[in-house]
Amino acid sequence: MTSRYRAPESVNSPSPRRRTVVKAAAATAVLAGPLIAALPAGAATETPSFLHGVASGDPLPDGVLLWTRVTPTAEAVPGSGLGPDTEVSWTIATDKAFTNVVSRGSLTTTAASDHTVKADIRGLEPATDYWFRFSAGGTDSPAARTRTAPATDANVSGLRFGVVTCANWEAGYFSSYRHLAARNDLDAWLHLGDYIYEYKSGEYAARGTVVRQHAPLNEIITLADYRTRHGKYKTDPDLQALHLKAPVVAIWDDHEFADNAWSGGAVNHTEGAEGTWTARQAAAKQAYFEWMPVRPAIAGTTYRRLRFGKLADLSLLDLRSFRSQQASSGSGSVDDPDRTITGRAQLDWLKAGLKASDTKWRLVGNSVMIAPFVVGALSADLLKPLAKLLDLPQEGLAVNTDQWDGYTDDRRELLAHLRSNAIGNTVFLTGDIHMSWANDVPVDAGTYPLSPSAATEFVITSVTSDNLDDIVKVPEGTVSALAAPVIQLANRHVHWVDTDRHGYGVLDITADRAQMDYYVLSDRTSATATSSWERSYRTRSGTQKVERTYDPV
Repeated sequence: MTSRYRAPESVNSPSPRRRTVVKAAAATAVLAGPLIAALPAGAATETPSFLHGVASGDPLPDGVLLWTRVTPTAEAVPGSGLGPDTEVSWTIATDKAFTNVVSRGSLTTTAASDHTVKADIRGLEPATDYWFRFSAGGTDSPAARTRTAPATDANVSGLRFGVVTCANWEAGYFSSYRHLAARNDLDAWLHLGDYIYEYKSGEYAARGTVVRQHAPLNEIITLADYRTRHGKYKTDPDLQALHLKAPVVAIWDDHEFADNAWSGGAVNHTEGAEGTWTARQAAAKQAYFEWMPVRPAIAGTTYRRLRFGKLADLSLLDLRSFRSQQASSGSGSVDDPDRTITGRAQLDWLKAGLKASDTKWRLVGNSVMIAPFVVGALSADLLKPLAKLLDLPQEGLAVNTDQWDGYTDDRRELLAHLRSNAIGNTVFLTGDIHMSWANDVPVDAGTYPLSPSAATEFVITSVTSDNLDDIVKVPEGTVSALAAPVIQLANRHVHWVDTDRHGYGVLDITADRAQMDYYVLSDRTSATATSSWERSYRTRSGTQKVERTYDPV
């Protein structure tokens, strides 16, 4: 990530310590035009600049991870491999005016890390707002706010997180980020995967229409490609604004690699024509860790755990690096005990962490839905588009084998662990399927509600990616009004589902309850889209069940 590092100085404080099978790949040579397209218009400069914003992530009681990307010269665009070694310093203060500086440090970043900068700062105070900025060659970055986590043993009265997933550049504008940034009340925000999308331009847009072009125009395959795509996303003003306001806690899903990725390949990868999956996966992971303020607890993965005092801990999963290939729908192999979505080591880690937890709430950042889902007596005109969205066969009844439904042995083991050890107040926070859900997570869906619920789940809809009404190309809300009652009738643990809208969530946690407020956008294709509250659901402490509540926090 960096070649030379200068230790931080102490200043008035202790020192810190999916969805198509690919065609043959386009060539991805590093060309000036496509790379420069990843920069804002008129951004070329001969002096260092911070064109991709600044960010922070993975807050700890005594520290936080700081991130930026410096553009040292005009040719040093993302993915180019060009540009000189550049010294970048950072300053952290307790105030936006930087009159009370608590830490300074610097490092040298190079083209080998795409001129990205990550500084893992320690020695800070818990549950405290800080301001930070970077500097290079006399140029300062924007100032950004971050916040440390509460002390491990702190009695915390409440926590509030923004929750987002599935932000496809070509399908619209990232107004969800703008509205979260305007709140000024977030301890952090969670990104549950699909922060970027890998497709070539036009392959996966808004009802087939490109709202704005991403870069590069080809499907991303090489390290340069992934760096360029990350760079393009980081120029979005709404995304930059949210990164300026609060630390992010992120996990990846499939589109940070390729649609329906698994440990040995992906639906959207053609071995040979697009190189090897091993090389592509390595390139995607390298670019991700360069460009995201994520601290990998285990090298090469996003599974890790954060704690927020005695109120909650947050287990973050990597459900792509270790999973078996998705089963063929209707094959019966979804129940094969040799197949896994987590991998043995990660499942054992998750079970052990949930059992050992002494917090009031156990949150799980989970990229694909864990609650069971079966298709009931949907009419043919609804079943076909729903099947397309959920990767079901176009004919007949089946499960979505890309979700936990395709790996039932892992799910059965995990839910049995929660029940047998009396582990309550476990809440799964989920993205991926571009719809909003509020679910109980039953031990046996077939007999629910006689079967107990082992946990609850809040699923967040997409920021921009197509959902059911987009696939059918009908007015928003049309399909949901027809499909939602049928889905709930066949899945009695589903308290609510909205198949049609785009937006974000706000999760508010107290000792008594965990509540998700669902917000929707007026128009994802408008850069000035408004936001409105749609519904709220909560789970009361000790119940393992979801209930509707009629006011947002």
